[in-house]
Amino acid sequence: MINWARAHEAELISFIRELVVCESPSDSPEGLKRFMDLFADALGGHAKCKRVDTHLLCEFKLPGRKKEGQILALGHGDTVWPNGTLQIMPFRHDGGRLWGPGVLDMKAGLAMFVFAMKALREHNIAVPHRVVLQVNSDEETGSRTSRALTEKQALLSKAVLVLEPGTGLEGKLKTARKGISDYRLRVRGIASHSGVDFEKGASAILELSRQIERIAGFTDLKRGITVNPGTISGGTRSNVIAEAAEMHIDARTPRIIDAARLDKRFRALKPIDKRCTLELSGGINRPPMERSAGVVKLLRLAQQAGREMGIEVTESATGGGSDGNFTAALGVPTLDGLGAVGEGAHAAHESLLTNRLADRVALLATLVSRVQ
Repeated sequence: MINWARAHEAELISFIRELVVCESPSDSPEGLKRFMDLFADALGGHAKCKRVDTHLLCEFKLPGRKKEGQILALGHGDTVWPNGTLQIMPFRHDGGRLWGPGVLDMKAGLAMFVFAMKALREHNIAVPHRVVLQVNSDEETGSRTSRALTEKQALLSKAVLVLEPGTGLEGKLKTARKGISDYRLRVRGIASHSGVDFEKGASAILELSRQIERIAGFTDLKRGITVNPGTISGGTRSNVIAEAAEMHIDARTPRIIDAARLDKRFRALKPIDKRCTLELSGGINRPPMERSAGVVKLLRLAQQAGREMGIEVTESATGGGSDGNFTAALGVPTLDGLGAVGEGAHAAHESLLTNRLADRVALLATLVSRVQ
């Protein structure tokens, strides 16, 4: 399988380039439609594709007569890069790497999975289950419209393979991800003239600053819990006691029980100055992906496949989230980080290692054929 992937590497790189130069930022419906059309057309007779809202479901035509159950491959076509980024970050093949906006996160992962399925077809390897690739259009902005589809497809599946990039230049697979919670805390105070009626005012900014100290104290590094007051705003003028202020908070937790407990702490917040009121919105956005027995079983399959190719497959845990968080939280065995190997996701040096394309394609093909 790996020899086939090496023989088709130039063709794969050409396909990755085609996907990267089709810019598809999350906030561009036109760009995303172009990308989904391009991707579906490229699959041609290899898969049956259909649109679900702005997302894409592709069921591959693979050898084997009887198909029982489903394997779900999960990816996204949207990127964090605005239209026009190619002018300052053009796609290029240089120094043993591919460079460009979205090349690592995660257009290469999508292309690699397509080639992995081509490898199974050309080797005439019978696959005993349906194989569906879901390409979401809003992963980078919270998966608000795709989550229900992801969960529906996951519940039909024996396993989920997530095509996000691996961790670091070693390309470690991801067997655990922290959950993500987003909160907004609004404070309403009492406005007054800061020189004439100072004592009649109740500063929302002062109340918010006290709440920031309290909320920052929710961090528990020993348990892997982090709480970050990320942005704050409030007040109108320096000579006015602030009537309103607010902050946005990012919280990360390694276990669902931690996320639930933390949520209770947020909802139990009370004003320190009783003249002020608090309004909390938001909550758990992505549940944690915990390292379950099902996750470990998939990892062991991947490690065995790696040994057969002479590649060491290792694992990692990360504080970042993906759509794999949703599927793992449903109890569906999920293995993440199966996409490209590189560095610089969401950064100007985003790139992937070309000498790791072939083994990743072979790994994906082997996993799909062996999952029971």
